[in-house]
Amino acid sequence: MITIQSIELYRISMELKAPFVTANGAYVDRETILIEVTDREGNCGWGECVAFATPWYTEETVQGSWHILQSFLIPTLLGVTLKHPNEIPNIFSNVKRNQMAKAGLEMAIWDLYSQLIGQPLHQLIGGVKEELKVGVAIGLQSSMDEYYRLIDHYSADGYERMKIKIKPGNDITLVEALRSRYPKLPLMVDANSAYDLNDIAHLQQLDDYNLMMIEQPLAADDIVDHAKLQAKMNTPICLDESIITYDDARKAIELGSCQVINVKLGRVGGMTEAIRIHDLCKEHDIAIWCGGMLESGIGRAHNMALASLSHFTIPGDISASARYWHKDVILPEVKIEHGGVLLPSGAGIGFEVNKEYIEHLALERLKLNHSR
Repeated sequence: MITIQSIELYRISMELKAPFVTANGAYVDRETILIEVTDREGNCGWGECVAFATPWYTEETVQGSWHILQSFLIPTLLGVTLKHPNEIPNIFSNVKRNQMAKAGLEMAIWDLYSQLIGQPLHQLIGGVKEELKVGVAIGLQSSMDEYYRLIDHYSADGYERMKIKIKPGNDITLVEALRSRYPKLPLMVDANSAYDLNDIAHLQQLDDYNLMMIEQPLAADDIVDHAKLQAKMNTPICLDESIITYDDARKAIELGSCQVINVKLGRVGGMTEAIRIHDLCKEHDIAIWCGGMLESGIGRAHNMALASLSHFTIPGDISASARYWHKDVILPEVKIEHGGVLLPSGAGIGFEVNKEYIEHLALERLKLNHSR
């Protein structure tokens, strides 16, 4: 049993080692919200709300999520006694959407609960792996030489799958050059909704390059047009932004909108919903992988737990801390060893949270307490 005594929010900004460029813009730092949940006995768990500062990915933003957390979600939890973290979605049911805010709180409670029972989070949720194979996302670059340098560097570090961002005007020629240089590289592309059905003939050219998948080519709120596109392409379509809930995944599978789903904890509202989507995809033989949101080490640790489930067979975006950050907020930092990431053996997320460093990074803090 967990009785929630206090919840503290930290809005932090972490400088990226290098700008991350997508079809929607370039990012030089990452604002995120870290969440510390404390129970009546003083035990604490950590989560992360992975909304971005601007609404380019979904409608959620850091400022909007802060408001939703402060005004609606946290008040529903303070003083509540829980038997299990999977009760959280029902508690939050009166708040529509706002998946990333919900997920951040739910993550913290999963961490706290698994610590209290003395079990690693990945084991608690039914994970079967001790090591995760990893992939990496590469943003849009200014030259082919830079793509080659990055791919060679990450391949040497042990990353097994490369994801390349594309957009109109920077797609077919780019993929052709990469496939020519790396004929056997596990390669996928991510369009971040940069195309529409008028581009079918253009996108069909990607079928010539033996790609693992094309991620989210069409609108973020669509599954119908993706079904039309998938029917005309051999390259598997992977849905990302389109899958917000279990029902979204179910409908996409029934329509034939995709052959792959990218499962992100923040996007689907937390671990409970992510596990349901995992089980659904396993039942219907839809491939899945665990995507990243430029998380701090706290969010990344939760991703690692999720990716330990049996049907996550494609290397996920679980990069080393040093891939993005000069210094992470967890100890030890996530590292790639022998081509993979070892899952931690400690209870909860299995990493020590560097609270002193979080306080140093904090742009804003807010603590809400249950008054007995």
